[in-house]
Amino acid sequence: MRYLGLDLGTKTLGVAITDKTRTIASPLKVIRFKKEDYSKAIDELLPILKSYEITAIALGLPKNMDNSLGFASSRSLEFKKMLEAKTSIPITLVDERLSTMEAENILLDADLSRDKRKKVIDGVAAVLILETFIKMEENKDE
Repeated sequence: MRYLGLDLGTKTLGVAITDKTRTIASPLKVIRFKKEDYSKAIDELLPILKSYEITAIALGLPKNMDNSLGFASSRSLEFKKMLEAKTSIPITLVDERLSTMEAENILLDADLSRDKRKKVIDGVAAVLILETFIKMEENKDE
């Protein structure tokens, strides 16, 4: 009974997961696939959903700074539809504006080299998306 956070790119899917108490988010992995081969990403994601008993998914929705939806948003919306066709787990879209930039700053502060940052940035961005979702869930209970 955990939550999963997803940061979708054109060639990567950052995956973050909560602990069993659903309070701490950590990077799990980065799924790599051929450009826009989202079916492959979903095929790798499905066993994770089952093995960790995921009860909710937070999928990043990259909005423009003016709150409008652009190309990247349509990619996330389409991915959500594809994933919903394969699982009954509820998927919540989470505004991820600036999450990648924030992840980059966290990794720069940690003094990671460019190569190391490139390997983990999607996972860190997924953690930020998941942390936003956790806060949203906590606010529902109040």
